[in-house]
This record gives sequence, structure tokens and C-alpha cells, in this order.
Amino acid sequence: MSNARKVSRQHLVSQVLLKRFTMLGAAGSGWQLIPFDLDHPDRHHKLKGPRECGWIQDFVAFDSGSVEDLWRQVENQAREAFDAVDAGTPFDNPDHAEILRDLVVLHLVRSHRYQKVHRDAFVKVREDVLHGLTQGYTDELRRVARRETGLHLTGPQALGAFAERLIESSEPAQDHVSGKLFRVSIEEMFQKVRAKVASWQLEVISPQQGQFLIGDTPAITLRRDNGGTQYGMAVGDATTIVLPIGPYHLIALGPQNRTFQVPKALVDELNAVQILAATRYVYFHPRSGLETFVNDGVRARSGR
Repeated sequence: MSNARKVSRQHLVSQVLLKRFTMLGAAGSGWQLIPFDLDHPDRHHKLKGPRECGWIQDFVAFDSGSVEDLWRQVENQAREAFDAVDAGTPFDNPDHAEILRDLVVLHLVRSHRYQKVHRDAFVKVREDVLHGLTQGYTDELRRVARRETGLHLTGPQALGAFAERLIESSEPAQDHVSGKLFRVSIEEMFQKVRAKVASWQLEVISPQQGQFLIGDTPAITLRRDNGGTQYGMAVGDATTIVLPIGPYHLIALGPQNRTFQVPKALVDELNAVQILAATRYVYFHPRSGLETFVNDGVRARSGR
């Protein structure tokens, strides 16, 4: 990998996907949608274009150019698959289902949620290593400290500080700081999840009434059972992964390729999950009339 080309402004929600929630604005304003700030629901939510929404600064800080190229390979094929969905022929070309499945995986992995999972895992490993060194290798730590500093460390506080210094100077810790570890991890996770769901089929869902909205963490694992709908579990524990791809279509990975409509109650439930899973923003069509629904969802979200 090369760090020669840096892309700082990185979309976690693809522009090609966000554009499907837009309408053509006033003269010269282009295609626009509503970005609703869940942290400030009472604020006036100005219309914005897809380029201004769904992005984060330096999400992948290391070798960002090459990882953006990887995502673009999926995103560049999405328009043709979207056209097939809109025409009611999503399965006429088998490639379209594969492209849409990859789009689901891309948004599941390239997400705020996965970034947090990665960071939490690194912190846990670091804590385990520190505990292991200070509890199981105290004599070795003292010898290394004496050799490197000339000091004879005795107390647990001094040994702990020296162990932390050793960990921080290690290659994995340095790679974590630079972002290299996350860069490698996110691509490996994309390929791993992609392989895991390769045999899952594609469901194309349309609302009988109402519209779908999309959050800033839009690909969501779901499990439905007698206890209701749960979200955010590991892929292996989920019964489906959903991704809205426009006001009138949502795709879900399931046991068979099919298209079907769902009642407004289920549309509302799926929209509510988008609100709950979002980090800060949800996006919707300017004429969807979803502002009141999202405001109600903010109250439910505050009780998570």
C-alpha cells in the first residue's frame, strides 16, 4: 500500500446512494435532500447536496487513496443496479444482486459502528497485554528496565509505567496511532463479511405507503424473533442485513431473491431502527413529510 494519495473527505454513506433521496432544488441549487441533525432536532434543517452529507474527515487516515479506490469499485456499479431495481427487474441480470449485496457489506463495514468496534478491540488487547506483563512477567520487566534505563524498578506503579512505555513503542501500537492497523483491518473485514454473506440472497422491499429514510450508519444487522426486532448484532447472529437505497426501496439479505411490499407499520419500524442506529444524522427526501416522525424518533433514541 502507498500513502502517496490522501483523501481526507471520506463518505460513509455513498453519494450515489444519497442522491436517490434528493429532489432538484431551486435554480442553480442542484439535487438536495434533508440532513436531520438528531443531536439538535429543533434546529432548522437546511437542504444540502449529497456531497455535503454522510462524510467524515480522515475516517481512514492511512493510505486513504487506495481504500477509496476499493470502495469506488462497488459504488461505480451501483447506478446500473439501481436502474434495474427502479424498473422492477432487479434479478434479470445476476450481477445486479451481487453489486447490491456488496453495497450492503460496504456500508456495514465502512461505518461509525465498525470504527468503534475496532478501537474497543484494540483497547481491550492493550489492556490484556499490560495486565499480562505486569502480573506474569515482573522479573523480565525489571531486567529490561535495568538494561534500558539503568534503574531498578520495584513498585507496581513504576513497573506499570515502564510496561506501558514498551507497549506504546511496539509496532502494533505505532500502527494503531498512524491508522495503518485500521486501514488493514477494514479491508480485511470487508472481504471477510463479503465472503460470509456470499450465499445470502437479495430481497427488494417497497412501501405500500410512506417513504424510507436513511441514517449515517445505514447498513444494519437485524434479528426478528418472538421478542421483537433487535439490531446491531454480529453478522453471524443476524437473520438479515438491511440497507435503504431510496425513498421507495430497501434491500435486505435473506434466504431467497424476491421483491415484495410491506405495510406502513413495518416501514415505520425500519425507519425507527435507522434513527436508533444513527450516530448523528438521518437523511430523507424533502417532500417525504418525515420531519414529525423523526422528531418522535429522537425521543425514543434518547432512552436507548
